[in-house]
Amino acid sequence: MRGRFGPPPPDGGPRLQRADRTGPRTGRPTLPGPATELVTLPSGVRVEQLITGTGDPATVFAHGLAGDISGTRPLGSGVTGRRVFFHFRGHGRSGAPPGPWSFADLATELSEVADLSGATRAVGVSMGAAALCRLLAANPARFDRVVLYLPAPLDGRRPAVAAQRLERLLAAVESGEAAMIAEAVEAELPPAVRNTPAGWSHLRQRVEQLQRDGLAPELESIWAAPALAEDALLRAYRGRALVVGCLGDEVHPASWAERLAELLPDAELEVFDRPAVLWNHRRELRDRISAFLND
Repeated sequence: MRGRFGPPPPDGGPRLQRADRTGPRTGRPTLPGPATELVTLPSGVRVEQLITGTGDPATVFAHGLAGDISGTRPLGSGVTGRRVFFHFRGHGRSGAPPGPWSFADLATELSEVADLSGATRAVGVSMGAAALCRLLAANPARFDRVVLYLPAPLDGRRPAVAAQRLERLLAAVESGEAAMIAEAVEAELPPAVRNTPAGWSHLRQRVEQLQRDGLAPELESIWAAPALAEDALLRAYRGRALVVGCLGDEVHPASWAERLAELLPDAELEVFDRPAVLWNHRRELRDRISAFLND
């Protein structure tokens, strides 16, 4: 393993053990998250995962770029059966193989995590949605149902603001300073929730997680090539799909969601009327996803 901001810990994650007193310390401390486990995939990559719920069916959740398990858990709160959350390479306590990386690598990890749990359904967020599309193009029969939430572009051309946000976040994490990380993370929050108890709680949790686990700089290399050479390959998918987009999101334009809904033969499209869906439409989003997967 290499390329981490800070030396990797013995258990495989990109820890950053730096004393820093500059971060937000007001309010109650964040509660510890649920216990996760480290599993070694057939490809040799070690990933961190969390399984909640019991029984079948099993649904695997793939987070977005620089995201984490805690950010995808709300999407599965109403989904029945087992829910499998994991960290892609370079995130959380998952390993960071030598780069450069590609969407093919992410699709392999998603497939192997799903195989280990016997998952027949999948939810992908942004980058995770693009990795899921890559997997569906290669193996159209892999999942019965999929949810593509705020999908990232499949052609490798992302908005400049998305690249700038990642560059800023990686630099902040590399600094190890909580104040710099908090400033970068706060830009992701809608103005209405900043300086609110919910906003501060989210901010503290994200800062603590990023200081503890870090992010791998190889993440930037993922976008060097398209997720799919031809998006028309998705027409071979024969399962059911729910594609969720929103208006006003400069990082995830609604047109990308609309394009995916046109490509997938049996797809439903849901477009929310404003960005920051998890903040502005949390209950509606959760109910829409759970109704689709539980049907």
